[in-house]
Amino acid sequence: MIVKNAKQERLLREAGKISSDILRTLGSNIDIGITPLQLEELAQRMCKEYGVKPSFMTVPGYNYATCISVNDCILHGIPNDTPFKESDLVKIDFGIVYKRFCTDHCWTWGVGKMTKEDKRLMEAGREATENGCKMAIAGNTTGDISNALYSTATKYGYTTLKDYVAHGIGKTLHERPQILSFGEPGTGERLKNGMVVCIECQVVSCPDTHISDNGWDIMSSDGSNGSMYEYMGIIREKGFDKLTESF
Repeated sequence: MIVKNAKQERLLREAGKISSDILRTLGSNIDIGITPLQLEELAQRMCKEYGVKPSFMTVPGYNYATCISVNDCILHGIPNDTPFKESDLVKIDFGIVYKRFCTDHCWTWGVGKMTKEDKRLMEAGREATENGCKMAIAGNTTGDISNALYSTATKYGYTTLKDYVAHGIGKTLHERPQILSFGEPGTGERLKNGMVVCIECQVVSCPDTHISDNGWDIMSSDGSNGSMYEYMGIIREKGFDKLTESF
């Protein structure tokens, strides 16, 4: 969507704040022995307390408020009852529907003492996404964002999953434009002032994946871990105006 008036912007900011409050709380509850299902239950309780609905439940066939992807599950992880253990890498993807506006964002947390490699993987994922955000300026193109995502990941010696895209958002969860996690500067769709987008990528060492038996979990083919970060914001002429917070 493109923000057309002050009321729309106000509602989007309110939605982003509520969504950030919930995701921050979910992250603060990650600990050894806690399960993804317990976090899912907390997310649903908090949505009811705030009077909002989980945006992921608008996706046909998906019945959860969160995607919680651990270690070599890179994204779209269905919450399960496997307890977190020391050094797990936990990605929580979450969003809400607030007064008809959707949110969508993701963060990666480490459980307990992390390995040096996973710390580096998290750093690469966060930096790649933030560098993508720096290119989300009116007048640039989707390819400018895509190139920033990919070039940052490769600088660290990693790559990005190419089958999954960043995207526009508004009154539905996934809208135009689609933003690839690789590409050439100056290519793709021109970015317009007021566009609301989610900028994301999955940073991995293995570019090959498969879908688990549950039909949702995207798993690395070699069992290696991945990180994922996603910010939602408004494209402006002076830069990317984030609606969801960093943690």
